[in-house]
Amino acid sequence: MRSLIRVSAWNNRKVRVKPDAAHPVSLMVTEPPVWKRAGRSLLRAKWPILALVILGVVAFMAVFAPSIAPKDPNRQSLVERLIEPMKANENGEIVYFLGTDGLGRDLWSRIIYGAQVSLAVGVMAVMVGGLMGTTLGVLAGYRGGLLDDIIMRLADIQLAFPFILLAIMVLVVLGPGVWNLIPVLGIGQWVTYARIARGQTISQREKEYVEAARCIGANDRRIMLRAILPNVLAPLIVIASFNVASAILAEASLSFLGLGVPPTVPTWGGILNESRDQILAGKWWPALFPGLAIMFTVLSLNILGDWLRDFLDPRLRGR
Repeated sequence: MRSLIRVSAWNNRKVRVKPDAAHPVSLMVTEPPVWKRAGRSLLRAKWPILALVILGVVAFMAVFAPSIAPKDPNRQSLVERLIEPMKANENGEIVYFLGTDGLGRDLWSRIIYGAQVSLAVGVMAVMVGGLMGTTLGVLAGYRGGLLDDIIMRLADIQLAFPFILLAIMVLVVLGPGVWNLIPVLGIGQWVTYARIARGQTISQREKEYVEAARCIGANDRRIMLRAILPNVLAPLIVIASFNVASAILAEASLSFLGLGVPPTVPTWGGILNESRDQILAGKWWPALFPGLAIMFTVLSLNILGDWLRDFLDPRLRGR
């Protein structure tokens, strides 16, 4: 007799009771899908849900900025400069929700448009650095020998050189711009991915499933892509979630120094850079709101990275 029962154990797995010729009863345990386990883990953790909501709002602002921004972010009006947040005009209307900056530009619109550059730079820089570092790390770990030595010595050289100085030097030569900033930030991150991918590949290349793939005639490229790479992605995904936050902070720092993107493109770091004189004059809002945008976005990414690390760690999955 066949039957399917659900046991109320800690993992809520489905247990299929099935008779067998050799064994009267055999149990086939199947785990729930990944998305169900992720949803349950998010509901238990609670804080990552808030982080996802914040990131969803920021992403919505970045995608639909032209539709939701009340004004042109670069429209200047010296008559309306440094208007305080939520201040009503002569007709009792609140025209500028977060006030204006030193050139009379709407601060709320500039923060909305700034989310576009900050998120795009963060995500694309991680994609560049992750792809470059993972490829080199898997090659170094699988091939070994001279190739491994060359890649790891290049990584040691870059680690010995301060990244901010390297970024400043390259951007001074190339000039500020989004498409110059993304590869600079990506190249600055590849070492972390390469070292992690190399260590994981070394631990995986001598395992039985790799030997079995060699026995059935799989070439090295297929083994690296189909066998080893899926088993080393979990820690790299966690690192990527943290590095998006690092890239956003790096973009804000370089924009604060005037080396990120042109002044005509609103970014959170650029808005902070332009508010230095207002801070000294006691005008707090041009610096506070973009700083809060950076803080909440980076904090949300770090919280989500912590949850992702715990979720992908099989030792912590049962908690």
